[in-house]
Amino acid sequence: MTLDDMKKAAAKAALEHVTAGTIVGVGTGSTANHFIDLLAGIKGRIDGAVASSVATANRLKKHGIEVIDLNMVDALSIYVDGADEATRYLHLIKGGGGALTREKIVAAMAKKFVCIVDESKMVDVLGTFPLPIEVIPMARSFIARHLVKNLGGEPVYREGAITDNGNVILDVYGLSIMEPVKLETELNQLTGVVTNGLFARRGPDVLIVSGKDGIKTLT
Repeated sequence: MTLDDMKKAAAKAALEHVTAGTIVGVGTGSTANHFIDLLAGIKGRIDGAVASSVATANRLKKHGIEVIDLNMVDALSIYVDGADEATRYLHLIKGGGGALTREKIVAAMAKKFVCIVDESKMVDVLGTFPLPIEVIPMARSFIARHLVKNLGGEPVYREGAITDNGNVILDVYGLSIMEPVKLETELNQLTGVVTNGLFARRGPDVLIVSGKDGIKTLT
């Protein structure tokens, strides 16, 4: 079974959590793309979808799935998305695709957050994957200096990356994140930070892990 096969299997397992007659929140990235492609097969059963990025909205529309503005929705029954790293404690790093802020907003609106990953994304401690931080452009150097001085991290400006919100991203290397909830809160309090890629305060309710031995579900 290839890595892509594992991603598809995780995405297929997530379909079981989709309730007919509801609006589905959809994330961004390669595994989420598989979910979108599979969701197209049952699009007649749902009322539409909320996208976490322009790229996701475009893919949904190509499949004929109605994309609904989140401001027009009171609540979402479910949000399905992938992750760059995940732990058995249901803490995540997300944002490799640059959509972390919108992903957090959609996740916050959802009654159930289902995260779909292949087994290569599972780690004991978050931080091997660089932590993305979305930053207001004028605060980029200020935030970078703070991260070096106070966290011992190695922030790298993601060249040429502009988020759908018009901001920039710092990818922070060299972290071993032992207290993800605490760090997520601390980073979000820095002036100039829009949000960071730790999904710990609002992690997934269900983590679907696809591997060579099949599907595992963590809750």
